[in-house]
Amino acid sequence: MDEKQKAVADEIIDYLAKSLRLPKENITYDIALFGDGLGLDSVDSLEIIAGMDQLFGVTLIGVNDGVFANVGTLSKYIIEHPDYKGRK
Repeated sequence: MDEKQKAVADEIIDYLAKSLRLPKENITYDIALFGDGLGLDSVDSLEIIAGMDQLFGVTLIGVNDGVFANVGTLSKYIIEHPDYKGRK
């Protein structure tokens, strides 16, 4: 993970901790967001979709589930998205 992706990943971790009231120390770059990882659900995914659009200007509606695997895959998708212009 390069510095740009790490910066985005760290912002995502901060967002998840604050918005979903998760202990920040439990959120790593590679822990699964759903299932046996953090245990998020479909309602949480809507919160993530809205937050990433607000933070980075990147829409996640209709993306494949793999993008939501973990913070690393989510941050990679965001920085590679043509609408990403850095933090809003």
